[in-house]
Amino acid sequence: MAEDEQGEMLLGASAQADHWNARYSERDGALWSGRPNGRLVAEVGGLTPGNVLDVGCGEGADAIWLAGRGWAVTAIDISDVALRRARAAADLAGVAVEWICGDAVQVTFPVGSFDLVSMQYPALPKAAGDAAVGALLDSVRPGGLLLAVYHDLDDEHREHMKSRGVDPADYFDGDELRQLLGDDFTVELHTVEPRIDPPADNPHLADVVLRARRR
Repeated sequence: MAEDEQGEMLLGASAQADHWNARYSERDGALWSGRPNGRLVAEVGGLTPGNVLDVGCGEGADAIWLAGRGWAVTAIDISDVALRRARAAADLAGVAVEWICGDAVQVTFPVGSFDLVSMQYPALPKAAGDAAVGALLDSVRPGGLLLAVYHDLDDEHREHMKSRGVDPADYFDGDELRQLLGDDFTVELHTVEPRIDPPADNPHLADVVLRARRR
């Protein structure tokens, strides 16, 4: 990668961090409910625990739930504000999680190191490039599972997000993420499902669920 391309990516990551830190700082307390995402619970609850990477872990509810069920959890988020809250919540819950503050598409994870890679409503910027996201997908071990869950956005939702300074077109959606899966992945599920246990007054009532297993 050329130096100017590296600089552009770093600038983008810095802007992303600033955006999410500002978003989390809108409240003195937690921004989210503190409950694990319902689709994660439904899809993962019956699996044998192993090593898991929680991409975009936010305030840590999913990571804490997974750790409490015996998973060895690595959780990454670009917002240090969110991670401070996540660490405090994990301490209260009495669970151990490896927290990483960084951009998931810039941090290098060993190939084939996770039994599960969980992406719950991820924000993977297209500016990072296909190869960077592909490297993240390669961290799923053979036999392991990728679970990516996205909001099923209609035009009204897209315009609302743009009004908050986030254009969904700048990020990989479920269809685009599926296209990046190599031939060694088998897609087990890719569909729109009703959202499980959504927060009160949340406009996103349906999820795009992508579940793929690496052979």
